[in-house]
Amino acid sequence: MAPSSLMDWQLHAFLDNPVLVLLPIVATAVAYILYQRFFHPLAKVPGPFSASLSRLWITKHSWDGDMNTTMIALHEKHGPLVRTGPNEVSVADLNAIKGIYGAGTKFRKSDWYSVWQGHRKFDLFAERNEKLHGTQRRLISRPYAMESLKELEPYVDDAVDRFMGHMQDREGETVDMGKWVQLFAFDIIGEVTFSKPFGFMDVAADDGSFSQIEGALRSAAWIGQVPWLYWLHDFLSPVIGNHLGISARHGSLRTFASREITARKDRGTDRSDILSKLLAVHKEKPTELDDNAVTSMAISNIFAGSDTTAISTRAIIYYLLKNPECKVRLFEEIDAWRKAGKLSDPVKLQEADSMPYLQAVMYEALRLHPAVGMSLPRVVPEGGVRIGGSFLPTGTVVGCNPWVIHRNKDVFGEDVETFRPERWMNKDVGDMRKFW
Repeated sequence: MAPSSLMDWQLHAFLDNPVLVLLPIVATAVAYILYQRFFHPLAKVPGPFSASLSRLWITKHSWDGDMNTTMIALHEKHGPLVRTGPNEVSVADLNAIKGIYGAGTKFRKSDWYSVWQGHRKFDLFAERNEKLHGTQRRLISRPYAMESLKELEPYVDDAVDRFMGHMQDREGETVDMGKWVQLFAFDIIGEVTFSKPFGFMDVAADDGSFSQIEGALRSAAWIGQVPWLYWLHDFLSPVIGNHLGISARHGSLRTFASREITARKDRGTDRSDILSKLLAVHKEKPTELDDNAVTSMAISNIFAGSDTTAISTRAIIYYLLKNPECKVRLFEEIDAWRKAGKLSDPVKLQEADSMPYLQAVMYEALRLHPAVGMSLPRVVPEGGVRIGGSFLPTGTVVGCNPWVIHRNKDVFGEDVETFRPERWMNKDVGDMRKFW
Protein backbone atom coordinates (compact mmCIF):
# COMPACT_ATOMS: atom_id res chain seq x y z
CA MET A 1 0.00 0.00 0.00
CA ALA A 2 1.38 3.42 -0.98
CA PRO A 3 2.26 5.77 1.89
CA SER A 4 -0.45 8.29 0.91
CA SER A 5 -3.06 5.55 0.76
CA LEU A 6 -1.95 4.27 4.14
CA MET A 7 -2.30 7.73 5.65
CA ASP A 8 -5.76 8.13 4.12
CA TRP A 9 -6.77 4.75 5.53
CA GLN A 10 -5.49 5.66 8.99
CA LEU A 11 -7.30 9.02 8.88
CA HIS A 12 -10.58 7.40 7.88
CA ALA A 13 -10.14 4.75 10.54
CA PHE A 14 -9.55 7.46 13.14
CA LEU A 15 -12.58 9.51 12.05
CA ASP A 16 -14.80 6.44 11.86
CA ASN A 17 -14.04 5.59 15.48
CA PRO A 18 -15.86 8.09 17.77
CA VAL A 19 -13.83 6.96 20.77
CA LEU A 20 -10.60 7.97 19.09
CA VAL A 21 -12.14 11.31 18.09
CA LEU A 22 -13.44 12.12 21.55
CA LEU A 23 -10.44 10.82 23.50
CA PRO A 24 -8.16 13.87 23.06
CA ILE A 25 -11.07 16.24 23.75
CA VAL A 26 -12.01 14.40 26.93
CA ALA A 27 -8.36 14.14 28.00
CA THR A 28 -7.86 17.87 27.53
CA ALA A 29 -11.03 18.66 29.50
CA VAL A 30 -10.05 16.32 32.33
CA ALA A 31 -6.54 17.79 32.47
CA TYR A 32 -8.01 21.31 32.64
CA ILE A 33 -10.41 20.37 35.43
CA LEU A 34 -7.69 18.63 37.42
CA TYR A 35 -5.41 21.65 37.06
CA GLN A 36 -8.08 24.15 38.13
CA ARG A 37 -9.21 22.03 41.07
CA PHE A 38 -5.88 20.73 42.40
CA PHE A 39 -2.88 22.54 40.91
CA HIS A 40 -4.01 26.11 40.17
CA PRO A 41 -2.66 28.72 42.67
CA LEU A 42 -6.29 29.35 43.75
CA ALA A 43 -7.16 25.65 44.05
CA LYS A 44 -7.35 25.82 47.85
CA VAL A 45 -9.70 28.82 47.86
CA PRO A 46 -13.22 27.42 48.40
CA GLY A 47 -16.17 28.26 46.19
CA PRO A 48 -18.69 26.84 43.71
CA PHE A 49 -17.25 24.02 41.60
CA SER A 50 -18.36 25.56 38.28
CA ALA A 51 -16.90 28.97 39.21
CA SER A 52 -13.41 27.47 39.35
CA LEU A 53 -13.73 26.16 35.78
CA SER A 54 -15.15 29.08 33.81
CA ARG A 55 -16.60 32.58 34.04
CA LEU A 56 -20.07 31.31 33.19
CA TRP A 57 -20.95 31.07 36.90
CA ILE A 58 -20.20 34.73 37.73
CA THR A 59 -21.63 35.88 34.40
CA LYS A 60 -24.93 34.09 35.05
CA HIS A 61 -25.33 35.54 38.55
CA SER A 62 -24.44 39.00 37.25
CA TRP A 63 -27.10 38.51 34.57
CA ASP A 64 -29.62 37.34 37.19
CA GLY A 65 -28.81 40.31 39.42
CA ASP A 66 -28.45 38.25 42.58
CA MET A 67 -24.73 38.64 43.28
CA ASN A 68 -25.53 40.44 46.55
CA THR A 69 -27.50 37.62 48.19
CA THR A 70 -25.45 34.88 46.52
CA MET A 71 -22.17 36.22 47.91
CA ILE A 72 -23.63 36.68 51.40
CA ALA A 73 -24.55 32.97 51.45
CA LEU A 74 -21.21 31.85 50.00
CA HIS A 75 -19.13 33.83 52.49
CA GLU A 76 -21.26 32.52 55.36
CA LYS A 77 -20.47 29.00 54.12
CA HIS A 78 -16.81 29.36 53.12
CA GLY A 79 -15.39 32.25 55.16
CA PRO A 80 -13.43 35.38 54.15
CA LEU A 81 -12.33 34.14 50.70
CA VAL A 82 -14.55 32.68 47.98
CA ARG A 83 -13.36 31.71 44.51
CA THR A 84 -15.84 33.22 42.03
CA GLY A 85 -13.93 32.56 38.80
CA PRO A 86 -10.93 30.64 37.47
CA ASN A 87 -8.78 33.62 38.44
CA GLU A 88 -11.09 35.67 40.69
CA VAL A 89 -11.69 35.79 44.45
CA SER A 90 -14.32 37.59 46.51
CA VAL A 91 -12.76 39.01 49.68
CA ALA A 92 -14.55 39.61 53.00
CA ASP A 93 -11.38 39.99 55.09
CA LEU A 94 -11.72 43.37 56.82
CA ASN A 95 -7.94 43.80 57.04
CA ALA A 96 -7.64 43.61 53.25
CA ILE A 97 -10.15 46.32 52.27
CA LYS A 98 -7.85 49.31 52.69
CA GLY A 99 -5.03 47.57 50.84
CA ILE A 100 -7.28 46.82 47.88
CA TYR A 101 -9.16 50.12 47.62
CA GLY A 102 -7.28 52.64 49.77
CA ALA A 103 -5.38 55.71 48.61
CA GLY A 104 -2.04 54.91 47.01
CA THR A 105 -2.92 51.26 46.45
CA LYS A 106 -1.14 49.33 43.71
CA PHE A 107 -4.27 47.29 43.01
CA ARG A 108 -5.56 48.46 39.60
CA LYS A 109 -9.03 48.22 38.10
CA SER A 110 -9.70 45.05 36.12
CA ASP A 111 -10.82 44.69 32.50
CA TRP A 112 -14.42 44.73 33.80
CA TYR A 113 -14.16 48.52 33.68
CA SER A 114 -13.27 48.57 29.98
CA VAL A 115 -16.88 47.74 29.16
CA TRP A 116 -18.11 50.74 31.15
CA GLN A 117 -15.63 53.07 29.47
CA GLY A 118 -15.98 51.88 25.89
CA HIS A 119 -14.12 54.30 23.61
CA ARG A 120 -14.49 57.29 25.91
CA LYS A 121 -11.24 59.05 26.76
CA PHE A 122 -12.55 60.78 29.89
CA ASP A 123 -14.28 58.55 32.43
CA LEU A 124 -13.48 58.87 36.12
CA PHE A 125 -15.35 55.71 37.09
CA ALA A 126 -13.82 53.42 34.50
CA GLU A 127 -10.38 54.90 33.80
CA ARG A 128 -7.74 52.27 34.66
CA ASN A 129 -4.59 54.31 34.08
CA GLU A 130 -3.81 55.63 37.56
CA LYS A 131 -1.83 58.64 36.34
CA LEU A 132 -4.51 59.67 33.85
CA HIS A 133 -7.22 59.10 36.45
CA GLY A 134 -5.39 61.39 38.86
CA THR A 135 -5.15 64.13 36.23
CA GLN A 136 -8.85 63.84 35.41
CA ARG A 137 -9.83 63.87 39.05
CA ARG A 138 -7.87 67.06 39.72
CA LEU A 139 -9.58 68.76 36.78
CA ILE A 140 -13.06 68.30 38.21
CA SER A 141 -12.15 68.58 41.90
CA ARG A 142 -13.44 72.15 42.23
CA PRO A 143 -16.89 71.61 40.63
CA TYR A 144 -17.48 68.54 42.81
CA ALA A 145 -15.96 69.82 46.06
CA MET A 146 -18.43 69.86 48.96
CA GLU A 147 -18.30 73.66 49.23
CA SER A 148 -19.27 73.92 45.55
CA LEU A 149 -22.05 71.35 45.93
CA LYS A 150 -23.54 73.22 48.90
CA GLU A 151 -24.20 76.13 46.53
CA LEU A 152 -26.65 73.87 44.69
CA GLU A 153 -28.93 73.41 47.71
CA PRO A 154 -31.52 76.00 46.58
CA TYR A 155 -32.02 74.04 43.33
CA VAL A 156 -32.58 70.86 45.32
CA ASP A 157 -35.08 72.74 47.47
CA ASP A 158 -37.06 73.65 44.34
CA ALA A 159 -37.35 69.96 43.46
CA VAL A 160 -38.32 69.09 47.05
CA ASP A 161 -41.13 71.68 46.92
CA ARG A 162 -42.46 70.24 43.66
CA PHE A 163 -42.23 66.68 44.97
CA MET A 164 -44.15 67.54 48.14
CA GLY A 165 -46.74 69.37 46.07
CA HIS A 166 -47.32 66.30 43.91
CA MET A 167 -47.59 64.10 47.00
CA GLN A 168 -50.16 66.44 48.55
CA ASP A 169 -52.18 66.39 45.32
CA ARG A 170 -52.31 62.60 45.61
CA GLU A 171 -53.16 62.41 49.29
CA GLY A 172 -55.46 59.47 49.92
CA GLU A 173 -54.37 57.69 46.73
CA THR A 174 -52.08 54.69 46.30
CA VAL A 175 -48.82 55.81 44.69
CA ASP A 176 -45.74 53.93 43.49
CA MET A 177 -43.14 55.56 45.74
CA GLY A 178 -40.30 53.70 44.01
CA LYS A 179 -41.26 55.32 40.72
CA TRP A 180 -41.83 58.76 42.25
CA VAL A 181 -38.49 58.71 44.05
CA GLN A 182 -36.73 58.11 40.74
CA LEU A 183 -38.73 60.87 39.01
CA PHE A 184 -37.71 63.13 41.89
CA ALA A 185 -34.03 62.12 41.71
CA PHE A 186 -33.90 62.63 37.94
CA ASP A 187 -35.44 66.11 38.17
CA ILE A 188 -32.88 67.04 40.83
CA ILE A 189 -30.05 65.92 38.54
CA GLY A 190 -31.47 68.15 35.81
CA GLU A 191 -31.66 71.09 38.21
CA VAL A 192 -28.15 70.82 39.64
CA THR A 193 -26.47 69.87 36.36
CA PHE A 194 -28.28 71.87 33.66
CA SER A 195 -30.36 74.43 35.63
CA LYS A 196 -33.33 72.73 34.06
CA PRO A 197 -35.51 69.99 35.55
CA PHE A 198 -36.42 67.26 33.14
CA GLY A 199 -40.06 67.76 34.09
CA PHE A 200 -40.63 64.10 34.88
CA MET A 201 -42.51 64.83 38.12
CA ASP A 202 -44.87 67.22 36.34
CA VAL A 203 -46.02 64.53 33.91
CA ALA A 204 -45.59 61.68 36.43
CA ALA A 205 -43.52 59.74 33.90
CA ASP A 206 -40.08 59.58 32.32
CA ASP A 207 -39.14 59.71 28.64
CA GLY A 208 -37.66 56.23 28.44
CA SER A 209 -34.44 57.17 30.21
CA PHE A 210 -35.14 54.90 33.19
CA SER A 211 -35.34 51.75 31.08
CA GLN A 212 -32.21 52.80 29.19
CA ILE A 213 -30.26 53.28 32.40
CA GLU A 214 -31.52 50.02 33.92
CA GLY A 215 -30.74 48.18 30.71
CA ALA A 216 -27.26 49.67 30.55
CA LEU A 217 -26.52 48.77 34.19
CA ARG A 218 -27.76 45.19 33.79
CA SER A 219 -25.88 44.79 30.53
CA ALA A 220 -22.58 46.13 31.87
CA ALA A 221 -22.84 44.02 35.02
CA TRP A 222 -22.83 40.72 33.14
CA ILE A 223 -20.85 41.47 29.99
CA GLY A 224 -18.18 43.13 32.13
CA GLN A 225 -17.43 39.60 33.34
CA VAL A 226 -16.51 38.61 29.77
CA PRO A 227 -15.18 41.87 28.28
CA TRP A 228 -13.83 40.15 25.15
CA LEU A 229 -17.46 39.52 24.18
CA TYR A 230 -18.24 43.23 24.47
CA TRP A 231 -15.32 44.19 22.25
CA LEU A 232 -16.24 41.49 19.72
CA HIS A 233 -19.77 42.90 19.64
CA ASP A 234 -18.33 46.40 19.30
CA PHE A 235 -16.21 45.30 16.33
CA LEU A 236 -19.15 43.57 14.62
CA SER A 237 -21.83 46.16 15.48
CA PRO A 238 -21.54 47.99 12.12
CA VAL A 239 -22.69 44.72 10.54
CA ILE A 240 -24.92 43.09 13.15
CA GLY A 241 -26.25 46.23 14.85
CA ASN A 242 -26.35 46.99 18.58
CA HIS A 243 -27.78 44.37 20.91
CA LEU A 244 -26.26 45.45 24.24
CA GLY A 245 -27.90 47.81 26.74
CA ILE A 246 -24.56 49.23 27.89
CA SER A 247 -24.24 50.90 24.50
CA ALA A 248 -26.90 53.38 25.67
CA ARG A 249 -24.28 54.89 27.98
CA HIS A 250 -22.08 55.56 24.99
CA GLY A 251 -24.89 56.30 22.52
CA SER A 252 -28.39 57.62 23.25
CA LEU A 253 -27.60 58.98 26.74
CA ARG A 254 -24.53 60.71 25.33
CA THR A 255 -26.67 62.25 22.59
CA PHE A 256 -29.15 63.37 25.24
CA ALA A 257 -26.43 65.02 27.37
CA SER A 258 -24.84 66.69 24.32
CA ARG A 259 -28.21 68.12 23.33
CA GLU A 260 -28.78 69.56 26.81
CA ILE A 261 -25.27 71.09 26.90
CA THR A 262 -25.80 72.72 23.50
CA ALA A 263 -29.20 74.03 24.61
CA ARG A 264 -27.68 75.41 27.80
CA LYS A 265 -25.02 77.23 25.81
CA ASP A 266 -27.75 78.78 23.65
CA ARG A 267 -30.00 79.92 26.48
CA GLY A 268 -27.29 80.64 29.05
CA THR A 269 -27.92 80.79 32.80
CA ASP A 270 -27.20 82.94 35.79
CA ARG A 271 -27.05 79.87 38.00
CA SER A 272 -23.80 78.42 39.26
CA ASP A 273 -24.75 74.84 38.42
CA ILE A 274 -22.40 71.90 37.83
CA LEU A 275 -22.33 72.49 34.08
CA SER A 276 -21.32 76.13 34.49
CA LYS A 277 -18.52 75.05 36.84
CA LEU A 278 -17.34 72.44 34.35
CA LEU A 279 -17.48 74.94 31.50
CA ALA A 280 -15.40 77.36 33.58
CA VAL A 281 -12.68 74.70 33.90
CA HIS A 282 -13.07 73.99 30.16
CA LYS A 283 -12.51 77.67 29.39
CA GLU A 284 -9.42 77.73 31.60
CA LYS A 285 -7.99 74.40 30.30
CA PRO A 286 -9.70 73.67 26.96
CA THR A 287 -7.30 70.94 25.86
CA GLU A 288 -7.35 69.03 29.17
CA LEU A 289 -11.11 69.26 29.80
CA ASP A 290 -12.46 69.38 26.26
CA ASP A 291 -16.07 69.24 25.05
CA ASN A 292 -16.10 65.44 25.15
CA ALA A 293 -14.91 65.45 28.76
CA VAL A 294 -17.61 67.90 29.81
CA THR A 295 -20.20 65.69 28.10
CA SER A 296 -18.76 62.64 29.84
CA MET A 297 -19.19 64.22 33.28
CA ALA A 298 -22.76 65.24 32.42
CA ILE A 299 -23.53 61.65 31.41
CA SER A 300 -22.08 60.39 34.69
CA ASN A 301 -24.38 62.74 36.61
CA ILE A 302 -27.44 61.50 34.73
CA PHE A 303 -26.45 57.84 34.56
CA ALA A 304 -25.04 57.24 38.02
CA GLY A 305 -26.34 60.16 40.06
CA SER A 306 -30.04 59.61 39.48
CA ASP A 307 -29.95 55.84 39.87
CA THR A 308 -27.91 55.63 43.08
CA THR A 309 -29.88 58.51 44.62
CA ALA A 310 -33.16 56.76 43.84
CA ILE A 311 -31.92 53.38 45.14
CA SER A 312 -30.73 54.90 48.43
CA THR A 313 -33.88 56.98 49.00
CA ARG A 314 -36.08 53.96 48.24
CA ALA A 315 -34.15 51.89 50.77
CA ILE A 316 -34.68 54.51 53.50
CA ILE A 317 -38.43 54.74 52.82
CA TYR A 318 -38.79 50.94 52.51
CA TYR A 319 -37.16 50.15 55.83
CA LEU A 320 -39.12 52.86 57.63
CA LEU A 321 -42.39 51.45 56.29
CA LYS A 322 -41.36 47.91 57.24
CA ASN A 323 -40.40 49.08 60.74
CA PRO A 324 -43.17 51.44 61.89
CA GLU A 325 -41.67 51.87 65.36
CA CYS A 326 -38.61 53.45 63.71
CA LYS A 327 -40.83 55.66 61.58
CA VAL A 328 -42.64 56.86 64.71
CA ARG A 329 -39.37 57.67 66.45
CA LEU A 330 -38.13 59.59 63.40
CA PHE A 331 -41.38 61.58 63.25
CA GLU A 332 -41.02 62.39 66.94
CA GLU A 333 -37.52 63.76 66.33
CA ILE A 334 -38.73 65.83 63.35
CA ASP A 335 -41.70 67.22 65.32
CA ALA A 336 -39.50 68.08 68.31
CA TRP A 337 -36.97 69.89 66.14
CA ARG A 338 -39.68 71.75 64.27
CA LYS A 339 -41.38 72.88 67.49
CA ALA A 340 -38.00 74.09 68.73
CA GLY A 341 -37.61 76.20 65.56
CA LYS A 342 -34.57 74.24 64.42
CA LEU A 343 -35.93 73.26 60.99
CA SER A 344 -36.47 75.27 57.83
CA ASP A 345 -38.97 74.38 55.12
CA PRO A 346 -37.53 72.58 53.20
CA VAL A 347 -35.05 71.34 55.78
CA LYS A 348 -31.48 72.50 55.09
CA LEU A 349 -28.53 70.13 54.77
CA GLN A 350 -26.82 71.53 57.85
CA GLU A 351 -29.99 71.01 59.90
CA ALA A 352 -30.49 67.44 58.68
CA ASP A 353 -26.85 66.62 59.38
CA SER A 354 -27.43 67.56 63.02
CA MET A 355 -30.44 65.26 63.55
CA PRO A 356 -29.06 62.12 65.24
CA TYR A 357 -31.91 59.70 64.58
CA LEU A 358 -32.39 60.80 60.98
CA GLN A 359 -28.69 60.22 60.34
CA ALA A 360 -28.87 56.82 62.05
CA VAL A 361 -31.82 55.84 59.85
CA MET A 362 -29.92 56.80 56.72
CA TYR A 363 -26.76 54.93 57.73
CA GLU A 364 -28.73 51.81 58.66
CA ALA A 365 -30.80 51.73 55.45
CA LEU A 366 -27.68 52.05 53.32
CA ARG A 367 -25.91 49.45 55.41
CA LEU A 368 -28.63 46.93 54.65
CA HIS A 369 -29.12 48.00 51.05
CA PRO A 370 -25.98 49.50 49.44
CA ALA A 371 -26.57 50.89 45.94
CA VAL A 372 -23.85 48.59 44.56
CA GLY A 373 -24.65 44.88 44.85
CA MET A 374 -21.43 43.37 43.50
CA SER A 375 -17.72 43.83 44.08
CA LEU A 376 -15.75 46.42 42.14
CA PRO A 377 -12.86 44.25 40.87
CA ARG A 378 -9.16 45.03 41.26
CA VAL A 379 -6.04 43.18 40.08
CA VAL A 380 -3.41 41.88 42.51
CA PRO A 381 -0.14 43.76 41.80
CA GLU A 382 3.32 42.41 41.07
CA GLY A 383 4.59 40.10 43.78
CA GLY A 384 1.17 38.85 44.85
CA VAL A 385 -0.51 39.36 48.21
CA ARG A 386 -1.46 37.27 51.24
CA ILE A 387 -5.11 37.66 52.30
CA GLY A 388 -6.97 35.62 54.89
CA GLY A 389 -4.10 33.17 55.18
CA SER A 390 -3.97 32.44 51.45
CA PHE A 391 -1.44 33.68 48.90
CA LEU A 392 -3.04 35.25 45.84
CA PRO A 393 -0.59 35.55 42.94
CA THR A 394 -0.01 38.49 40.62
CA GLY A 395 -2.91 39.04 38.25
CA THR A 396 -5.59 37.54 40.46
CA VAL A 397 -8.81 39.58 40.32
CA VAL A 398 -10.16 40.45 43.77
CA GLY A 399 -12.99 42.56 45.15
CA CYS A 400 -15.14 43.21 48.23
CA ASN A 401 -18.93 43.12 48.06
CA PRO A 402 -20.45 45.83 50.31
CA TRP A 403 -23.50 43.64 51.03
CA VAL A 404 -21.16 41.05 52.52
CA ILE A 405 -19.01 43.52 54.47
CA HIS A 406 -22.12 45.21 55.91
CA ARG A 407 -23.22 41.91 57.42
CA ASN A 408 -20.02 41.23 59.34
CA LYS A 409 -21.20 40.37 62.85
CA ASP A 410 -17.87 41.28 64.45
CA VAL A 411 -18.40 44.86 63.27
CA PHE A 412 -22.17 45.41 63.21
CA GLY A 413 -23.37 42.95 65.88
CA GLU A 414 -25.22 39.64 65.84
CA ASP A 415 -28.45 41.19 64.51
CA VAL A 416 -26.96 42.24 61.16
CA GLU A 417 -30.16 41.44 59.23
CA THR A 418 -32.26 43.65 61.52
CA PHE A 419 -33.01 47.28 60.69
CA ARG A 420 -31.93 48.93 63.93
CA PRO A 421 -30.84 52.58 63.54
CA GLU A 422 -30.01 52.71 67.24
CA ARG A 423 -26.78 50.80 66.57
CA TRP A 424 -25.43 54.03 65.04
CA MET A 425 -26.22 56.06 68.16
CA ASN A 426 -23.82 54.21 70.46
CA LYS A 427 -20.78 56.06 71.73
CA ASP A 428 -18.30 53.83 69.93
CA VAL A 429 -19.19 53.31 66.25
CA GLY A 430 -15.66 53.69 64.91
CA ASP A 431 -15.40 50.28 63.25
CA MET A 432 -18.91 50.54 61.84
CA ARG A 433 -18.11 53.82 60.11
CA LYS A 434 -14.73 52.48 59.02
CA PHE A 435 -16.28 49.52 57.21
CA TRP A 436 -19.50 51.18 56.03
